[in-house]
Amino acid sequence: MNDKRSLLDEINFYLVTDSGLSRKGTLSDVEKAVAAGCRIIQYREKSISTKAMILEAARIKEICGNKAIFLVNDRVDVALAVDADGVHIGQDDMPIDIAREILGPDKIIGLTVHNVEEALEAERMDADYVGLSPIFNTSTKMDAGNGIGPESIRPVKDAIKIPVVAIGGINKKNCESVILGGADSLVAISAVVCGDDVEKETRDFIDLINRSKSLR
Repeated sequence: MNDKRSLLDEINFYLVTDSGLSRKGTLSDVEKAVAAGCRIIQYREKSISTKAMILEAARIKEICGNKAIFLVNDRVDVALAVDADGVHIGQDDMPIDIAREILGPDKIIGLTVHNVEEALEAERMDADYVGLSPIFNTSTKMDAGNGIGPESIRPVKDAIKIPVVAIGGINKKNCESVILGGADSLVAISAVVCGDDVEKETRDFIDLINRSKSLR
């Protein structure tokens, strides 16, 4: 059994790496986020070779240790190569049932969804959590589409039993509306990795998330 799966119950801020936006580099961002208390890291990399990805992913796995869930975006092969805790896949990536067959029952699989119907299907297909996207308009994923608004979170949360991670255009000013809307966790990429102090930014988000959860 994957012991990391229990960490899904305590996720708050969810870091997705972006080497194109990062000011300090992917490894530094992961180190600082984990040090701040981030419990889930997704390694998303589109611009380097598979070999380089595997080497970097292996280092990220070491940094996460037992403190944080380590997922690889899209690349099931890279996740297998480094024995990551699992993967996060999109609607147009490898079908979730095939990913599950390859990775086995113990690995964590997250799936991007855009509405209640896709969320229900994700749960039926044994996803461990869903990433609901995009909540707001975002510039970090050009094909994300228009924001669906924080009011779209509650219907998804009420329809499924697995955690809901909110993604897309989230920052410190609007994150309270996302958590009050029902999200268990949230992703903010540019609001964190574009800053000078990733550890502080991550800690700030964790504090804001915990404070917002106490208001629900």
